[in-house]
Amino acid sequence: MEVSVQEKADAAIPVMTNSPPEGNTTFLDGTTWCVALPGVSQIDLQNALDWACGMGMADCGAIQEGGHCYEPDTLVAHASYAFNNYYQQNGNSDIACNFGGTATLTKHNPSYGKCMYAAPGSVGSAAPPLWKHKSSFLWWEIVGVLLLLLYKGS
Repeated sequence: MEVSVQEKADAAIPVMTNSPPEGNTTFLDGTTWCVALPGVSQIDLQNALDWACGMGMADCGAIQEGGHCYEPDTLVAHASYAFNNYYQQNGNSDIACNFGGTATLTKHNPSYGKCMYAAPGSVGSAAPPLWKHKSSFLWWEIVGVLLLLLYKGS
């Protein structure tokens, strides 16, 4: 396996495109929310919801019984809240609103009654602090560099 390094002169040449910056749809099109797609497989939707509230670390407290967003008690409503929470805490990246094809972006604010969906920069966002993600990313970055050095040394 060979590792190639881009020359500094090549890195200084800007690449012009007509497409928006990858991942940030709020930059050009205004505020967006991530919601569950109605009509998708209930099993896929439940798996995606479980992931978002588990390994995805979305704050799903509001969709627990007694929470502001528990009603309506439907899989689509609960998944929409969790998906959006994950999407907002991960920088509104297009890839952060996929969930195996069970989610989509909308410009329509899905908030209702006391159930307020997080929006970019919203004070009411219950997303976990980003430093938790950064520290684990830094750890994996260090591990990757060490493995690369070990590989190059052998």
